[in-house]
Amino acid sequence: MLILLETMAEESRRVTAPDILEPLLVRMQAGEQEALAELYHHARTAVYGLALSYLKNTHDAEDVTQDTFVRVWENVHQYQSRGTPLAWVLTVARNLALMKLRERARTQDLPPEDWASFAIDSHDVTTEDRTVLAAALSTLSDEERQIIMLHVTAGLKHREIAQLLELPLSTVLSKYRRALSKLKQKLEGGDAR
Repeated sequence: MLILLETMAEESRRVTAPDILEPLLVRMQAGEQEALAELYHHARTAVYGLALSYLKNTHDAEDVTQDTFVRVWENVHQYQSRGTPLAWVLTVARNLALMKLRERARTQDLPPEDWASFAIDSHDVTTEDRTVLAAALSTLSDEERQIIMLHVTAGLKHREIAQLLELPLSTVLSKYRRALSKLKQKLEGGDAR
């Protein structure tokens, strides 16, 4: 299962690579709406994963995902080719998710069936795998789950996750290792601590 997570992370890195997303943002700056559709196709899973990790509500995460791409379209002129294009898009999503949380003024636990329904764009992931993964993810703290989901769904590197979540890199690395250890323990049949 952990190998599956790493495989999914590698696939996410491939489809959200700067050499794929950068030209799309440039085309959007030129007014090409088709580029927005392509950006959505490449980045929607990462944006939804981030929104879901903050909001813990599938409907709100879907709303934030849609709003993110509207906001990106409206503000693409502000994008400057520095760093990772996906990080810019995810910053928009993060800000919208935080605004939604402030509106709501509380969070809810994400039911296991919502984690199970989280769309993983891989034909290798079975329904049983998703159920097992959802159960394992439920053993993680919110920050640990966010770090794992950003790494897996967005393919972000730990340095990029640290910037996005405004955490020290050492914290992200330790929480990532701790989360992997918990996942491994849970998936091997033990109780995660």
